[in-house]
Order: sequence, then C-alpha cells, then structure tokens
Amino acid sequence: MLLPRFFFALIFSLLQLAAAAQQPITYTLSFPNAVHHEADIKVVFAELPAGLFSVRMARSSPGRYALHEFAKNIYKVKAYNSVGQEITLTRPNPHQWDIPSHDGTVTITYTLFGDRADGTYNGISEEHVHLNMPATLMYGLGLDNRARLVQFNLPAGKNWQIATQLKKETTPNTYTAPHLQYLMDSPVEISDLKFSEWQLPAQNKTIRIALHTQAGDKAFADYTTKAKKVVAEAGAVFGQFPDYDFNSYTFLACYGPQAVGDGMEHRNSTFITSSQPLENNVNTHLSTFSHEYFHSWNVERIRPKSLEPFNYAEANMSGELWFAEGFTNYYGDLVLCRSGVNTVTEYAQNISAELNHVLNSPGHQYFSPVQMSYQAPFVDAAQSIDPVNRVNTYISYYPFGSVIGLALDLTLRTRFKIITLDTYMQAIWRKHGQPEIPYTLTDLENILGSVTRDPEFAQAFFQQHIYGLKLADYKFLLAQAGFLLRPVNPNKASLGLTLLNFRNNAAVIQTGTLVGSPLYQAGLDREDVIQTIAGKKINSYNDLAAALAAHKPGDRVNITYTPRVGASKETIVTLIPDPQLEAVPYETAGLPLTKQMKAFRASWLSSKVKSGRK
Repeated sequence: MLLPRFFFALIFSLLQLAAAAQQPITYTLSFPNAVHHEADIKVVFAELPAGLFSVRMARSSPGRYALHEFAKNIYKVKAYNSVGQEITLTRPNPHQWDIPSHDGTVTITYTLFGDRADGTYNGISEEHVHLNMPATLMYGLGLDNRARLVQFNLPAGKNWQIATQLKKETTPNTYTAPHLQYLMDSPVEISDLKFSEWQLPAQNKTIRIALHTQAGDKAFADYTTKAKKVVAEAGAVFGQFPDYDFNSYTFLACYGPQAVGDGMEHRNSTFITSSQPLENNVNTHLSTFSHEYFHSWNVERIRPKSLEPFNYAEANMSGELWFAEGFTNYYGDLVLCRSGVNTVTEYAQNISAELNHVLNSPGHQYFSPVQMSYQAPFVDAAQSIDPVNRVNTYISYYPFGSVIGLALDLTLRTRFKIITLDTYMQAIWRKHGQPEIPYTLTDLENILGSVTRDPEFAQAFFQQHIYGLKLADYKFLLAQAGFLLRPVNPNKASLGLTLLNFRNNAAVIQTGTLVGSPLYQAGLDREDVIQTIAGKKINSYNDLAAALAAHKPGDRVNITYTPRVGASKETIVTLIPDPQLEAVPYETAGLPLTKQMKAFRASWLSSKVKSGRK
C-alpha cells in the first residue's frame, strides 16, 4: 500500500503488460436485491497452481486496528471450475474456504449483506451502494501481487455514478488495482452523486468531492468553498501536497439517515459519513473532513513501520497512534481555525474539550501515550460483552495525542522561537513521507532532536511525555498565546465526573466511578443507586443540582445509597470543586492581552496560505 511513488507510476503503466502475462483476478458486483441490503459477488481466480487453493474474508481493515470479522456478512458461498461445474468447498476456520482440487480456474460466488454505511462496513440500499473493500471482497491466499479488475453492474433506471480512487478503465463501470493492498485500500461510493472539483494552484493535482446527500446546491457550494480553504491550509503545514496516484484525491462523503458518523482515511481518498444532513451542519462535517484529509500526509505516507504491511488476517497493533491519529486530530482542529472555518473562541472550546478529557481522566496514571496506542485493538470499534475498567485506565489516543501535539507546538514556539510543530512535521515529511519510508518511534525522536538542534530536549520530551506518564504544564503554555486555562466553576461543589442515569426516580451510577473521586473514595460503584445527599431525596438531575448547590467544596455530607447487591447503606462523602476546565482568550476573561501574546497567537493560529509563515 505504501511503495515508493515512482513504483506506483510504473506499476500502473505496466498493468496491461502484467495482465497479459498473468490474468488479473476479476470481481463482478451486482445489486439485484439492494432493497434488502444484499449484493451478489462473483470472483474469478485464473491460472492457479495445482493443489489446495484457499480464499478468505478479511478480519481487519486499513485505518481500523481491531478485528471486525467481515466473514459474518457473507453467505451462499459456492465454487465452480473453468467449465462451470460446482466443486467442493471446505471451511477450516470462520474466515477461510478451501478448494482441495481444481483445474486451474476457480470461480467463487457469494451474497454479501451490508446495512451500515460508515468507514469500515458496507451500506447497500435502494439509495446507494457504499463499499469498504475488506468488508466486501474475498481474496486468494498467495496471490497478493496479482492485479485486480473490478466490474460493477449498476441497477437499471437509476442515475447512479461511481466514485473511487481505483483506476478507471475504458470499459464502462470497470476499475483496476495493481495488487491486493491497493484494492483493499480503495473504498467505493455509488449513488446519484453531486460532484465538485478544483485544481491545486500551480500543480497538476485535482481535489474532488463526491457527495451523496439530499442537500441543496447552496449548502453544497458553502461546503465546497470552505473545503477549499481547509485543503489549502493543510497543504501549507507541509509546504506541498502529496503526489496523488492519477493526480487526484477524492472525498467520498455520505450525509443522511442511511449513514453512520465516521471518517476513514485512504491513500488517495477518504470516506466521510454522518446521519446528520449537510444543511446547518457544514462546519461540523468539515471537522471530520479536515482530520481525514490531513491523513493523506500523516499515516498514509508518513507511515509507522508497525503497520507495514497491513495484516488483513489479524488485529494491527501500533505504538505510534498518539502521533498518527493524535497529531492528525490536533492539526484537524488547527487547520479549521487557520482557514477561518472556526473562530479563535471555537478553537479554544475544542482545546478545552480535549484537555478536560485527558487531564480529568485517571488513565494518564496507568499508561503512557505509546501504551495507550497499544490498546487500539481493544477499543477501535471493537466489541466485548464483559464490563471493563477503561473509564479509569484508558484515554483515547486521539485526544491524548492531540494535547501532546498542542504541548509540543507551544513548547517549540516558546523555547526555540522560530521552530514550530509545522517545522517538525515538514522534516518528518521530507525524511519519511515523500520517500515513503516507514518510521519508528526512535525516528520521531531523532528528527525532533535534529530540527531543534537539541537532542537532549528531544530525548527528555519523549521520555517524559511519550514513553512516560508526565503531563505538560498546559496553563503556562497556553498563557504564552493569551489563553487562560481555568476551572469552569471553581466554587461549585461536585461529586466528580461521574455519569449518572436518572431512571424510575432514581440516580443510578452508570459507569465505574473515577479513581480519586468522592464517590470512588466512599466505595460507590457502577449500578449503585444514590438515594439521598445530606438528607435530600435525589430523584432527578434537578434534585442533585439543588443538593450540591447547598454546599461548597470541602464539605462532608451524608449519602445513602443502595448497592447492586445488599441493603441500603450510608456513608460520608467529601465534596470537591467542579473539575471541569476551560481555555478562554485573555480578553474574554478580562485580562490584558500583551503585544507578545498577540504576536504569538497570530503566528500560531493565523493562515499560513496568506502569510507563508510557519
């Protein structure tokens, strides 16, 4: 999936010659029962060596790190030889089918069910066909380097069009890929699409939006106008755009009730989905747009070695997700601010949400960012039925990495003046992104030392904040740009950030209580029911708010509760200040914004397309 660029150009130009030497694996997809979310799929494997031949469905998908077991959604699997005779299939495991004997050609047919249009799964209906290839197509073991040809039989009477990063051939509705990795990395959206496209300045590169939506032209025009600014600002971070295959990058966007909120990056395209309509949600959708587009540099070409090659048969674990996903998250929000899509105040609100998530979670006491990244196979849309303690032990590598990106950016700007996170990202791009040489954690540390000309700083930062458990001094760092990090309600008494569910006139603790919180210290836990606080009956959120409002932080109050098992109990809880934080501009907080702060903020948050500053 991430071979050097020159090799991609070569392999595509030689595809016909390769096919002449060895027939490509051919897929044909039809949708006669789309109303019931089914597709009929035929795949022809020709010129096979004698002996056992095995086909599989993937268990994982690029951009996802957990197992998703796509074989569960296919059925009516049959196999035929070169003259159409049905041949024997056996199934040695849930993901694989074996053909013990064949005549050199095996045709497999099966039915695929798909009713979840997001970045990982398939959505097939009368409105559209939304396909993620690992969830769609069987592959033959030992044939990874064979070319692929994909043909779509579109329903009659519909004005459907196809959008994908696959190479379009002259035969209608036919596309090719040079090998398995490229095929699996190439999602497809088929529907009555709206298109917009533009050329990048002074470059032979096209950015295209293929949108499935019921939105009107006005909303789509607003979306496109702002998208152009986001794309330009993302490119300004690195100083150049990637060399997209076929000189084109496509946003495959699907907004409406048939979709589930998600975003998934690919080499020359991205899936963006949401059940929320485009009207009145343009800026919200552009948040995902910005994040996923930044991935065309960071993770698609600046690629961690731990994910090379991507393994479709197992979960994929990486210690670099704090950087691959987290720094992308940081830049996704920053680019929205630099482009003017979001205001400085809105950007501060985004920072506040992520800092609250990280600083108020006990998880940072348990695992470093590298170790949090290792948790991905357990949390990245993975499913389990037993209760877990992640409310205390886990912080998503998205916000965790994002606030590390914030800390490093502000630290570089404070300590080294002319060095910024943009400078660092550009150096990583030159060393690993442009030549597409996968990186390691050691590489990231060494490049930071080289950029700053201070290897000791780089080593200390990585030891403390990447491998270690130390958090940065965000209050000090944000103050350099004239932002105040403060408690939202410092005088408000609180039980801590415990999620309560008010049902049947009872306050039920919905999750495990947070380590160190008043309820945790008092011995309360998940599914315990709070009855009274300081003698006040707690039947609703308003009752809880009133009971707490009568007290101040530090007060010790009686609580009666009913545990999951056993009779009612009474205990004493020490109330704490409301732990929620906010980052606000100094001028909003009534504090003086100095010239130095103003210049620092402008250098950080202003458009780089206009100023050229980094």
